[in-house]
Amino acid sequence: MTNRFVFVVGEALIDVIVRPGGTDEVPGGSPANVARGLARLGVPTALLTSIGDDDHGRLVLRHLTGAGVDVLPASVHHGRTATATATVDASGDARYVFDIDWDIETAAIPDGAAVVHTGSIAAFLEPGAGKVRALLRDLRGRATLTFDPNVRPAILGTDPAPARATFEAVASLVDVVKLSAEDAGWLYPGRPLDAVAEHIAGAGPRLVAVTRAAAGSTLHAPGHVVRIGPAAVDVVDTVGAGDSYMAGLILGLLETPPAALDRLGAVAAAAASYTVSRRGAELPRYRDLETD
Repeated sequence: MTNRFVFVVGEALIDVIVRPGGTDEVPGGSPANVARGLARLGVPTALLTSIGDDDHGRLVLRHLTGAGVDVLPASVHHGRTATATATVDASGDARYVFDIDWDIETAAIPDGAAVVHTGSIAAFLEPGAGKVRALLRDLRGRATLTFDPNVRPAILGTDPAPARATFEAVASLVDVVKLSAEDAGWLYPGRPLDAVAEHIAGAGPRLVAVTRAAAGSTLHAPGHVVRIGPAAVDVVDTVGAGDSYMAGLILGLLETPPAALDRLGAVAAAAASYTVSRRGAELPRYRDLETD
């Protein structure tokens, strides 16, 4: 691996999508999607996750390694692979049920990563979440640390206060936080998005990116805010858009001086734009990005 490689730690699972017309099983998990997105963008990427040695685990492994992700051997354990079941009714609304036990083996992690990324369930669900925080503390100053909470209320419950405390503890350890307007609204109900971003930035990150769906995104750095307009594409669906944005943002961090917020935002937005213009979580390759 080169010194541009990215190390991702977080969940990989199977999304079981139950619709009136049938059931589909698709590999997913936000950190795993980010790892796959980075690999498709040509970035050497290693992933530490937790999957079983069952059929679901083998499906996830093929999905990731086929895209070029180096899935660390410690990621595979004896037992079942986590699932997220989304039951979609005739109106398109989905109800989610998660079957996941999150823990990781951190004894053998790769050295020399330029960026280390985590997020989603991996940052909140114990006992693995505590190990993720310990890993981030150990890697501070040795890599650029990035975090996307990708909030899952079906796991976190109805009271945002405990999850908010965990979120802020992780945010205080990292350099870059990316979150969606939905994440911000759940974690900080009633607070304006810009105020949320400023609050998070006050915890220590040097960059906070907020995705705002059809309103584009904003990037907040000390004394500087850049607003990126909405994508000029026909939106097919938004599945995977946040993970694609995160992968594009990390690519931008590898290629762009951190102060160049407009360029960082443009690369991330281009990746997300590609994904929303296609059905499902189809992530771009480098040649698909248009950032002029």
